[in-house]
Amino acid sequence: MNRIFYALMVVATLASCAQSYNIQGSTSVSSLDGSKLYLKAVQEQELQNLDSCDVIHGKFKFSGTLDSVSFVSLFMGDESIMPLVLEEGEIEVRIDGASQKVSGTPLNDELYQFIDLHNQLDNQLSDLSHRQSQMMLDGIDENIINEQLSREAAIIAHREDSLVTHFIIDNFDNVLGPGVFMIMTSGMPYPMLTPQVEEIMSKATDTFKNNAYVSAFYRTATDIQKEQQGLTDPEPVGEPADSTIQNILNGK
Repeated sequence: MNRIFYALMVVATLASCAQSYNIQGSTSVSSLDGSKLYLKAVQEQELQNLDSCDVIHGKFKFSGTLDSVSFVSLFMGDESIMPLVLEEGEIEVRIDGASQKVSGTPLNDELYQFIDLHNQLDNQLSDLSHRQSQMMLDGIDENIINEQLSREAAIIAHREDSLVTHFIIDNFDNVLGPGVFMIMTSGMPYPMLTPQVEEIMSKATDTFKNNAYVSAFYRTATDIQKEQQGLTDPEPVGEPADSTIQNILNGK
């Protein structure tokens, strides 16, 4: 009897130590009302559903237990809406017409501080086109306009690359580093070793290098570069097939 009681106590203790997450969401986007939302993450080389809920009167909620902290995305159907970190605590999600915000837990707060800074730089780039139109209306020579705005665009682009690079480096050993690396590289036509990727990998910790997505991306990008430079003898390589690109982006 004492052994049974002890076993039950151990189970109860382990259960009480299990991490749990609670997401409280709200939206002012009327088209989301009545929709089903999903939390998805790359697991075992596939994008898998972790949880789902319905949007009712602008409100939605996810909750459950955690085996580990995860970098996930909020989806509506097959459309990714926003990234977030699934971690212990009370997570607040807000979706408006022009913005998305996640807050309430440490990694989500850090992620969206970074996203806010990145959006500010994107807005500065977008503003250059408006300034170009205004400068042309003011009668400024087109060559002068292009030279000035190209110089400003290059400065903003450098700041953006630096922001992303340093954020990933600062978060090598938690889910934010690999997660933002995935976002950064998903826009590439195929895995490639850009100077930014090379800088990140030259400083990477073993934890970051051994992440499933990072490892697969870097290995494939290295192989493609070798083949393009004629350092290997396989069949000629141009851009990889769409299915190959998708497999890499999904962690395969």
